[in-house]
Amino acid sequence: MMKVLIINSSMKKKLLIFLFGFFSIFTAFSQQTLVKGSVKESISLEPIADVLVTIEETDQTTQTNAFGEFEFTLNIPLGEQVLRISKIGYVTRRYPIVVNENQTVNITDMILEVDDSSAEELFTITLSDDQLDNDESGADNISGLLASSLDVFQRTAAFEFSSSFFRVRGLDSDNGSVLINGIEMNKLFNGRPQWSNWGGLNDVVRNQELTVGLTPSSYNFGGILGTTNINVRASQARPGGRITYSSSNRSYTNRLMATYASGLLKNGFAYTFSVARRWGNEGFQDATLYDSNSFFASVEKKFNDNHSLSFTSIYAPNRRGKSSPNTQEIFDLKDIRYNEYWGWQDGEKRNSRIKEVEEPIVMLNHYWDLNSKTTLNTNIGYQFGKIGNSRLNNNGTDLVNGFPEGGALNPSPAYYQKLPSYALRNFPDDTSIAFGLQQQFINDGQIDWDALYQANITNAQNGGNAIYALYEDRSDDKQLTVNTIFNTELNENIILNAALNYKSLKSENFAEIIDLLGATTYLDVDAFATDIDEAQNDLLNPNRLVGEGDRFAYNFNLFADIISGYAQAQFKYNKIDFYLSGSVTSTQYQREGIYQNGGFPDNSAGKGDKLSFTGIGAKGGLTYKFSGKHLFDFNAGYITRAPSLRNTYSNSRENHNVVPNITEEKIASVDASYIFRSPIVKAKLTGYYTKIQDASEISFFFADGIGGDNTAFVQEILQGIDKRHIGGELGIEAQVTPTIKLKGVASVGQYTYDNNPNLFLTTEADDESIAAGFVEGFKDFGQANLKDYKLAAGPHRAYSVGFEYRDPDYWWVGATANFFTNTYIDVSPLTRSENFTSDFDGNTFNDYDEDLARELLKQERFDDYMVVNLIGGKSWKLGDKYISIFASINNLLDEVYKTGGFEQGRNANFRQLRDDKALDTQVFGSKYWYGRGTTYFVNVNFRF
Repeated sequence: MMKVLIINSSMKKKLLIFLFGFFSIFTAFSQQTLVKGSVKESISLEPIADVLVTIEETDQTTQTNAFGEFEFTLNIPLGEQVLRISKIGYVTRRYPIVVNENQTVNITDMILEVDDSSAEELFTITLSDDQLDNDESGADNISGLLASSLDVFQRTAAFEFSSSFFRVRGLDSDNGSVLINGIEMNKLFNGRPQWSNWGGLNDVVRNQELTVGLTPSSYNFGGILGTTNINVRASQARPGGRITYSSSNRSYTNRLMATYASGLLKNGFAYTFSVARRWGNEGFQDATLYDSNSFFASVEKKFNDNHSLSFTSIYAPNRRGKSSPNTQEIFDLKDIRYNEYWGWQDGEKRNSRIKEVEEPIVMLNHYWDLNSKTTLNTNIGYQFGKIGNSRLNNNGTDLVNGFPEGGALNPSPAYYQKLPSYALRNFPDDTSIAFGLQQQFINDGQIDWDALYQANITNAQNGGNAIYALYEDRSDDKQLTVNTIFNTELNENIILNAALNYKSLKSENFAEIIDLLGATTYLDVDAFATDIDEAQNDLLNPNRLVGEGDRFAYNFNLFADIISGYAQAQFKYNKIDFYLSGSVTSTQYQREGIYQNGGFPDNSAGKGDKLSFTGIGAKGGLTYKFSGKHLFDFNAGYITRAPSLRNTYSNSRENHNVVPNITEEKIASVDASYIFRSPIVKAKLTGYYTKIQDASEISFFFADGIGGDNTAFVQEILQGIDKRHIGGELGIEAQVTPTIKLKGVASVGQYTYDNNPNLFLTTEADDESIAAGFVEGFKDFGQANLKDYKLAAGPHRAYSVGFEYRDPDYWWVGATANFFTNTYIDVSPLTRSENFTSDFDGNTFNDYDEDLARELLKQERFDDYMVVNLIGGKSWKLGDKYISIFASINNLLDEVYKTGGFEQGRNANFRQLRDDKALDTQVFGSKYWYGRGTTYFVNVNFRF
């Protein structure tokens, strides 16, 4: 053995010489020159994966594996060399070594420290809070999940593209898995992670292990967008405290966080506590209040070197005011901040659409190191609580005044009959009506809470019930998750991973009265029904009067039981790495109706049939290393999976019916990448192709012209949908000087419907629907002609160029210009079905014009736009304490742009749509979401 002195050079070029360890030189038996070692985190001493290891002044680079290990075997230069180890979010280190021919240099347990000045660590979570929580703005991406990746493309998608609701490869977030301590957090209802369940706990969710796309994960089989495991073990948290204050004008206006972690104590215990509050009366959109509190506690006991037990609890209740999508007419009369959901009450803005999430999480995790190469991790998680979405209901039906058709006047200030376009269409000879509506909307245009109270009070004084009520759509879930995860390194070349998982869900779904607005009772019937029996929401309790806190309208339970398992083998050799993975999943769903719905008396109460689905998955891939600089990566996979609960039942609020011909969804995906890595330039070019088949989607809306001229509230079912996602990604960054980095990113995709799926509608089973051709509330509309229409998946093409300057005195600035093109409206399938061309009797309209129809059905493409963002920060070290400040300005030039939107389905036939589009301003024009104007975020952090 021989001792080696390792030199650690800081950015100020001060040298600290210390004794690092021992490495062995095998001369008697070794016939190959090798350099290998491992990297650990400085505090927890846990291995760090995906660390970039470079032999300086050569083309030799590699990355650490899941155990933090690396190895060089080819073309290793002899003599004195320097190893450079780096990873985003950590301070880069340099280690001198001496390489002799036919000998092995083995440097284990090299140390990396977390870099507190790293912008990425802070900026990532800000966007996750800001964008992924905001479902009303159409956000459905996973960019926030991938932010810690070494890949410049993934970082840019997280930091720069997410404000435009860019989706990686055009895919929804249900194609990726999010885990906390190995327990999956994706909701069974829609397959998507509910990020607000741990929102605000930035300090304790920083430790993320990521895989991108189909690449292998040590925790689960994953989806085609990869897996994120958030590690919140107390023993692996950085010891010390942290206090943070933030100010912003995006979702919340203020944020305060405090965290303390003990680290692993001598008695084997470790604990972490964190509390946070985010609040604001109004974000960028009008009246979008934000009120969130977050609590985290984790205690871990390490019994010995082999066994550790961890208990974690997370409680993050939050309330957020929603913002409305609006037609172009409304934006022109107001502006992009306008929100129809609020009105003045007692001098304050009151939002009628509040999303409230209160779902605590508790988990128990056992970590067993069977030996130095094998681990078994067993987890139990339980999540319970509620998700509520409030809104106004205008029943207008009571026992005194009978059953007026359609109930009371819609309280929405943007209701189409209150806008000037409606008056211009229906009263073209009297423009004063349109002018009056225009001025009223411009000068006010908000909910008149006082008028709603007065209407209820007056009706109650006449012996009636509430006309208007504020209620909440509730989902109260109880979910148990149990799994065990096995990992073993058979030898230096082969790693095996396997897991078994069980999930059980009971989801209570109902509507609950939260405010009767001055009245004391509300009649639980459907105001739009034409028959008194069909109007009953619960035939078991007809004409029931409900008060505040009572359930009404609908009440049912959903049950889900899922058993899954996966096995995976990873092989790593000098020139090639490859893996094979397989999974199987058994899924069962069942609905239980608590109410007997009047429209479906024989198919709503009690338990429905059990539905069973079997999913399988197979994937594999390889990485071929031409040299340390040039690599080729290939991945392919095929997955079948059960539809989500949301897309299985056609109208679960009222009956047991399922989507016709429901089956497992099939996904085939392949990607190939060329990767270039050098000490100065890192680049990755990827091409991908994904085909999704037999998907189903359900939506709800009012439609005109269903088999004629009648209007109906319908459930639209698309079944057998095929989609195609094809495109390429490029990410490149260059460290042109020690302080200046340049970067460029491009995403060029085309996401389309790949077939004409089947279209069905369901509605109330009454005389009007029967006359329109519905049988027991159901009608088959044949195929929707959607093939080659573009998917509404955010910008199909996005580009970014930027730079970053990091000064040796620990301050830095950066700027990017981001370009977005090919963003499309979400088209209406009903408008592209046989109903579009047919009259009430099913005959083609005698005035149907194919050329005009083609123009009417042309998909809208939004204008291209550019967004400029600035970021910067500074940090100071005061003894053993740190202070840092970070600031960002998004959309510096205050660009106005559309991020998404959808066609309204009310104009369901040729004549309706032709007449509406012939107007200067459409009555039922498309509804849009706009991006935010110029916004800021400032963060001050004190660590001790």
